[in-house]
Amino acid sequence: QVQLVESGGGLVQSGGSLRLSCAGSGFTLEYNTIGWFRQAPGKDREVVACISSSDSTTYYADSVKGRFTISRDNAKNTVYLQMNSLKPEDTAVYYCGADIEAMGISMILDEYNYWGQGTQVTVSS
Repeated sequence: QVQLVESGGGLVQSGGSLRLSCAGSGFTLEYNTIGWFRQAPGKDREVVACISSSDSTTYYADSVKGRFTISRDNAKNTVYLQMNSLKPEDTAVYYCGADIEAMGISMILDEYNYWGQGTQVTVSS
């Protein structure tokens, strides 16, 4: 059974850091494009970062570029999102997803096949 499980969310002050983890089971994350998305109350889910299956090319939304880093640990079948210099506007539920058909970067929500349950990130001012 394919499953993604996020962890690492929490409450942090503005300027702080968190590292989110997306652990896979039932399939190998290394061979799939993995994306981190977030959804704030009353807003649509938006892409934050993505790492491709083919060559681990990365993509970042402009709002997080320079502050967030997406990476893989293939031995642990896990993808991470390191979030530094957090701002109150980063507050959202963060989800990881897998696009099993993409060869490169995938930023389109509807193309993702599997999702985790989400982890809450709250940044206080």
